[in-house]
Amino acid sequence: MSSEENTNRVSAECFGKAAKLTDLVDYSSGAVVSKTLVDKKVGTLTLFSFDAGQGLSEHQTPYDAVVQIIDGSAGLTIGGQVVTASAGELVIMPANIPHSVRAEKKFKMMLIMLRA
Repeated sequence: MSSEENTNRVSAECFGKAAKLTDLVDYSSGAVVSKTLVDKKVGTLTLFSFDAGQGLSEHQTPYDAVVQIIDGSAGLTIGGQVVTASAGELVIMPANIPHSVRAEKKFKMMLIMLRA
């Protein structure tokens, strides 16, 4: 597969049809699970599930990132400020601002990275 093909992937599970987001990624005990639905030069669409106590350590990206909680609730720290978001809510994490994710209880989210 060429690098061009690799950066233009779309998951067949929801391409041209309806799919329930919460069903597209499973929980795994003691783990964070990720599943990329779209990977293109302009951005990515990735589903995550976090078991209780799991998270993503503080980091920053050169692009805005949109988090939509699809199951449960999450604690996001953005630039040192804690934001709690629940199913049906979204948060935009600005580019170049340190952020992290923490699961007090298990939750699922969709992450949209905007590169353009």
